[in-house]
Amino acid sequence: MKSKSYAAARYGLIILTCCICLIPFYVLLVLSLNAPSRVFFEGNMFVPSFAFSNYAEAWQRSRIGRAILNSLAITGGSLGLLVMLGSMAGYAITRFPNRWNKLVFRTLIACMLIPGIINTVPLYTLMRRLNAVNTLWGMILVCATLSLPASVFIFTNYVKTLPLEIEEAAIIDGCSWFRAFWRVTFPLMKPAIAAVCILNGFGIWNNYSQAVFFLQSAGKHNIPQSLSVFFQQFSGTQWHLMSAAAVIAIFPVAVIFLIFQKQLMRGLTNGAVKG
Repeated sequence: MKSKSYAAARYGLIILTCCICLIPFYVLLVLSLNAPSRVFFEGNMFVPSFAFSNYAEAWQRSRIGRAILNSLAITGGSLGLLVMLGSMAGYAITRFPNRWNKLVFRTLIACMLIPGIINTVPLYTLMRRLNAVNTLWGMILVCATLSLPASVFIFTNYVKTLPLEIEEAAIIDGCSWFRAFWRVTFPLMKPAIAAVCILNGFGIWNNYSQAVFFLQSAGKHNIPQSLSVFFQQFSGTQWHLMSAAAVIAIFPVAVIFLIFQKQLMRGLTNGAVKG
């Protein structure tokens, strides 16, 4: 009987916590559906006016569609580089533990102690020399570089848990170490790949501190920049449009999470704690 009461109390606490966490999102949704002339506290504050035209107006006036495409390109390109370079680096460090590889690994670990914002000024100077300022490919390189040390750390620890015998069998069959990595080891690294994408993907998607320096024109803005500029235009006077733009910005991430939630959770539980 006590166990049933304990389970009921535990599930009740979980449900209450979830409801509390959902309150800000519900308030945002209500604000986005309120009519322009309505004050939030007028009438029933929990029931919106269902003014769906707010989304069309916010989409047009904020140009959030272009920002979503930019964020998708930056996030996708950065994660692609992280997975490709990080996995190869982690594999080489683990399978060929010579002093140079150990030095590279220790250097990358040391880089994790340095906040990315500290490197902004010298990095901006370098990016100007490469003509990479105000380009999406330049922002991809910046995001991938800042996230690479943590990604190499995850891949290195994960490769240590994989048996060396499967690669040696491929070598005996005629594969080189390079081919053995791509054909044998890389397909086994899905949990680590998922962990890297989860831990870095949302940060890259919401990156503002570097984007404000390296993406200057309106056509290159990512979602945080686009929302910031849009919010500054109204300075808190048109909550319905600002809330509608925020809901539109959240929608792609929410859809991706709902579709891949099992893979995301499995990657966090299996990949991030290996080693």
